[in-house]
Amino acid sequence: MPSDTARGGDALALDALATETYSAVFADVCDAIGKRFQTLEPGARHIAGPEGVLIGLARTAISMPVNEIPERPYEGEIDFVDSLSKGDLVVLDCSRAPAAAWGELFSTASVGRGARGALIDGLVRDIAKINELDRFPIFARGARPTDALGRVAIREWDVPVCVFGLTVFTGDLVVCDNDGVTVVPKECIPEVVPRALEKARIESEARELLLGGGYLREVWEKYRVL
Repeated sequence: MPSDTARGGDALALDALATETYSAVFADVCDAIGKRFQTLEPGARHIAGPEGVLIGLARTAISMPVNEIPERPYEGEIDFVDSLSKGDLVVLDCSRAPAAAWGELFSTASVGRGARGALIDGLVRDIAKINELDRFPIFARGARPTDALGRVAIREWDVPVCVFGLTVFTGDLVVCDNDGVTVVPKECIPEVVPRALEKARIESEARELLLGGGYLREVWEKYRVL
């Protein structure tokens, strides 16, 4: 990934990262550079879309509780989704109300804008339809059919959001898989990405040595990975 990667991330570079790396190697590299608190608390699970590693650049938003249907329904959601671009990964805080803040049509529109997926501290719906898209992975707390209209609404975006116990900023690199989620601060991306690729390569070599009958101590002494 180029060192100047920010908004409008290189899709091919992100695809390569998703193929070659995963959340644990990014967590280890963040640890190594002194960023030891870059993983989310448990609770974010893959809930819709294709399986595998989801990597993208955070676009943050907050969905807040409301008590009535607004004069212009879904205005914030429309403006936010229409602002997405290639390489974006939606990071949405909807932790303050038990309604589904995201669904099929938001996902479909996001795919059309080039977004890669979503991480939602809250609930989603339309799981079957999102799965039919087969192009938009979503990690969230769970699902519920209750509509957002008159219950929650996106009011702010591209602001710091706290999701699953960690503050995320627009432009951070977000890595989601079945282990959980690691967030790389945007200023650390140029240093962390090549180191994560190298660590993933070393771990593959170590794995081959172990499968060939090598001893765990031998692997540790040679590669310093476990």
